[in-house]
Amino acid sequence: MCAVLFWMPWPQHKSGVGVLKLIPLGGLGEIGLNMMAVEYRDTIFVIDVGLMFPEDYMLGVDYVIPDMTYLKQNVKKIAGIVLTHAHEDHIGALPYLLKDVHAPVFGTPFTLGLVKHKLEEHDLMGATALHVIHPNEILKIGPFALEFIRVNHSVVDGVGIAIRTPYGTVVHTGDFKFSHTCIEGMATDVSTFARYGEEGVLALLSDSTNVESSGYTVSDCEIAESLAIICQRCPGRIIIALFASNVGRIQQIVEIAAKSGRKILFNGRSIEVSVNIAKQLGYLRIPVGMEIEIDQINLYPDDETIIITTGSQGEPMSALARMANGSHRQIKIKTEDTVILSSKFIPGNEKAITNIINDLFRCGADVIYEKIAKIHVSGHAFQEELKLMMRLTRPKYFIPIHGEYRHLVQHARLAEKEDIAKENILLARNGAVITFGPQGAFIGENVTTGRLLIDGKGVGDVGRSVLKERRMLSEEGMVVVNMAFDEDTGVIIYGPDVVSKGFVFETETGHLLDDAQCVILEIVEDVPPEVPNRTDIIRGRIQSALRQYFFFTIGRRPVIMPFIVEV
Repeated sequence: MCAVLFWMPWPQHKSGVGVLKLIPLGGLGEIGLNMMAVEYRDTIFVIDVGLMFPEDYMLGVDYVIPDMTYLKQNVKKIAGIVLTHAHEDHIGALPYLLKDVHAPVFGTPFTLGLVKHKLEEHDLMGATALHVIHPNEILKIGPFALEFIRVNHSVVDGVGIAIRTPYGTVVHTGDFKFSHTCIEGMATDVSTFARYGEEGVLALLSDSTNVESSGYTVSDCEIAESLAIICQRCPGRIIIALFASNVGRIQQIVEIAAKSGRKILFNGRSIEVSVNIAKQLGYLRIPVGMEIEIDQINLYPDDETIIITTGSQGEPMSALARMANGSHRQIKIKTEDTVILSSKFIPGNEKAITNIINDLFRCGADVIYEKIAKIHVSGHAFQEELKLMMRLTRPKYFIPIHGEYRHLVQHARLAEKEDIAKENILLARNGAVITFGPQGAFIGENVTTGRLLIDGKGVGDVGRSVLKERRMLSEEGMVVVNMAFDEDTGVIIYGPDVVSKGFVFETETGHLLDDAQCVILEIVEDVPPEVPNRTDIIRGRIQSALRQYFFFTIGRRPVIMPFIVEV
């Protein structure tokens, strides 16, 4: 029997029929930013609040979060925030929502463990109510009843959600896969999905990330066997980099270490946090005496240690990156070290990852990664598993979610092949309001959505114009002109001093900047002292003339910044 959690009483609606709205605010058109609002009359709850990491053109940006304008405009309706699992693309933007929306947060124990740590960093714990939920429990939020369904993913405690609404049951898969797993407590609950299929599912919202991959995902058991074989033949230390939240993989490595008589060292802030939470919850079991601290690493022979660390995506300040470039204070790469990157190359990170691999090879280590060995399995369902989810739930309507637009299109086509009526496949984008009413389902109006860029403590203050300026500075450099006029006579009393940054080496170009000074002096002579707004006119003409001059002489367009003062 399912446990039932009551959060809000069932409301006494006024006469008249409302409509059910599903509003994707992120995650439909990109990898990451996953966020979905579910609305009926005066109640909204939110599924996931994720971020994404910056794309190449977003110079200097730390990460990206969804535009939450719609939720802020309807803040009085928001009755809860429900999290499916603990990955950053599902929980990373939560602190930014909670600064404006004070709603209770629901999640599984490991998910809330990482959320609590994140909220403490943002000084939000005191103002946020966290409520633990478990698979097969039912949570009532206004007119909705949510049952949480265990799913297998690359993080423990992942759940899908069956949402009973006034128009029928909506199933949200979360991130999932069906492949066989030997990791305790992580198997997808097939029977519960099937039960809802038998009862009748109004709509299925299904993860599209790996729709381009045919067949089934590889079993976690195969990955464990592959890692064990690799570790058996390593002559020295073993350094394994992976995602900090992949507790199941960490447990597999611990078991490999136990069988081979090796000690385990966890190094890297995020992995240490994740491991501590997992140990407290009983999701990670490490034999007494096996785990060692960083200052003990040199007390054991190299062939008796395994270091589990962060940096599998080439993050420049990660522990692995510091090992690779020789800046790690306690761990220096040795010639008999074996470094294993047990993770996927996330699109956009390939160059950073290969740079670290090259540095590790230069240090003399042997490096093993997914392109040359079976050491990682995706947490997202392949095509046959996506088909199985459709067959289990037998939905009337199908809505592909989580992925770039091409993934959504391919998933929609897969649904057609599974005999879901084409007119019942709702291919939506971020901001589109998917509406269910007495006449059926349709994609209606759009709400405000988009991306906000986080740069340091700034939220949304970096826009397209700033990114364009940063791109120009990075590609073309900058030329600064410093000059001062006498306020009474208009005569130059300082400068023009021309300085370039990221543009040219002054000693190698010789005449280039000297000639630029001549261009500036000619402009000053052409604008008499008595002309109104003379300084502004000169400033504008300098910018235009130098742009033309540098493009004509050297084929570049540096950013021109004239600083002119009157004294």
